[in-house]
Amino acid sequence: MKMINDIAYWFISSGTATVLFIFAWKYLKPVLEVKKLHAKTLQEKEVLDVLEKLANTTVTSLVSNQALTGHDKFKEATKIVGGTLADKGFNVNQTTVEHAIQSAYEKNDLTPTNPQPNQVKTGVTVTNVTIPTDKIEDISAGQIKTGVINND
Repeated sequence: MKMINDIAYWFISSGTATVLFIFAWKYLKPVLEVKKLHAKTLQEKEVLDVLEKLANTTVTSLVSNQALTGHDKFKEATKIVGGTLADKGFNVNQTTVEHAIQSAYEKNDLTPTNPQPNQVKTGVTVTNVTIPTDKIEDISAGQIKTGVINND
């Protein structure tokens, strides 16, 4: 027993234990960092999945509300989703919430995302004239056309 104690004492006092610990730490630290990063990535993926599902549910519930305009629906959905995630303890950036809501609106079957082909476009066109910036006020009324623009 005394021999085992002497070996353990020599192991600690000679610095061998310190060298062995440092050597092991140099190899274990990168492995632990990778595991930490992997766990953080998985957690963020799960939070984004929850965010997407919550945004889809919120958009579906608000899309048929005729009392609110589109911008008001978007603000309300952002407030609901952000508040719900904060209540559950998730820390999500406001921009990420807004992007998830926008994506949910675009994916929702109840909201049209493509303009209708029969939709009328209006605008102002100046015909065949290059106007210097100091002469913008001098545009004659005959050079400006307003009205319906063809969808071609």
